[in-house]
Amino acid sequence: MQKSKLDYRWVIAAVCFLIIFTALGFCSSTKALFLKPVTDKLEISRSLFSITDSIRHVTNAVLSLFFGNLVMKFGTKKLACAGLLCLCTAMTIYSFASHIGVFYIGGFFLGIGMSWTGTSMVGYVIGKWFKENRGTVMGAILAANGLGGAVSAQLVSPIIHSGAEGFRNAYRVIALCVFIIFIIALVLFKDQPKGFVDNGEKPSAKKKHPKRAQVWTGIDYKEVRTKPYFWLLLICIFVGGAATNTISSVSSAHFGDVGLDTAFIATALSLHSLALTVSKIAAGFCYDKIGLRFTSLTIYLIGVVSMFMLALVGPTSYGLASAFQILISFALPINTIMLPLYAADMFGEKSYVKIMGMFVAVCTAGYAVGTPFTNLIFDLTGTYRNVSIVYGVVLLVVATVFQIILTKTNKIKAEIISREQAE
Repeated sequence: MQKSKLDYRWVIAAVCFLIIFTALGFCSSTKALFLKPVTDKLEISRSLFSITDSIRHVTNAVLSLFFGNLVMKFGTKKLACAGLLCLCTAMTIYSFASHIGVFYIGGFFLGIGMSWTGTSMVGYVIGKWFKENRGTVMGAILAANGLGGAVSAQLVSPIIHSGAEGFRNAYRVIALCVFIIFIIALVLFKDQPKGFVDNGEKPSAKKKHPKRAQVWTGIDYKEVRTKPYFWLLLICIFVGGAATNTISSVSSAHFGDVGLDTAFIATALSLHSLALTVSKIAAGFCYDKIGLRFTSLTIYLIGVVSMFMLALVGPTSYGLASAFQILISFALPINTIMLPLYAADMFGEKSYVKIMGMFVAVCTAGYAVGTPFTNLIFDLTGTYRNVSIVYGVVLLVVATVFQIILTKTNKIKAEIISREQAE
């Protein structure tokens, strides 16, 4: 009998899953748990401490602009492994930091690590190894963020609250977990499948793609950047990232501020992470089956509702707080899985890598601005309620503008595909 040959793309998918599990799940999703304990212990204002996140996001954004060039020069394996080492370095620096400047250095390394292990990397790798059901596969891999967040919340929360220096030990545990995944990636990761031709275009799949998730040639980047709607789309991505990511990151601190107990906050964060797991798989599946328009509109509207819900959370609102954590999880895919799908669906394969890098960079820049701005409002007013309401209104406007842009890009896409089929 002939032995079945291992399809190595599933090994690559598993390694990507583990990278996201630790990089986003452990190093990023847990940041809300550290905000209050670290600032209280070191007597640092939240707005000043949040600049750590801004440094991380600015670094990530700048590197994302050059992601295409870097990955072409060094390959995915070297970048991913270097990114994991940078994450490990960042967590180690945080564990020893006593001065805000040291946290800023850690934020710089965290930004490098995230840019080479996050959405851009997964989007590029999946584009190489998987030609069918790209949205579903990408959603399943990025769902590791939610699982990692759920596990890490239960793992590090007791360590953080074990004593005055508990947060330092928690950072060290995260660093160790990241280093283990680095060893796995070093052994198993491969740059590209056998026979892959890296000429800027994706080989056509044998199986016909569904119309709603159609792979198409696309528009040259030089032409794309002359379109006003492209720059308007970048603004939408910036604002969407600033609103949803920031509100999610301060939610645990807000729950503590209004009087909800720490045990519930950790459980609610785990609930959020588990819901995030489902949301990314659902977003990818939804895109493959029913298209970008309905999927994006649903995600944006869920984000709007969640913003208003957070503003209503009070000292006894355990049910409302839990509902918020679930809903915000289903809004966050606009900052992760949807960015590569926007690039591929709206602008095609020809300029996919460059546009995806720009989308990730702009979204990350939104994080960099939104986090300190939101915490500055907290320092001035003592609450996150008002800014949450403002974000809800702004996100509703963004959802409307995005649908108008999508109508325009769909028209151009249909014209190009029709012309190519006629030829």
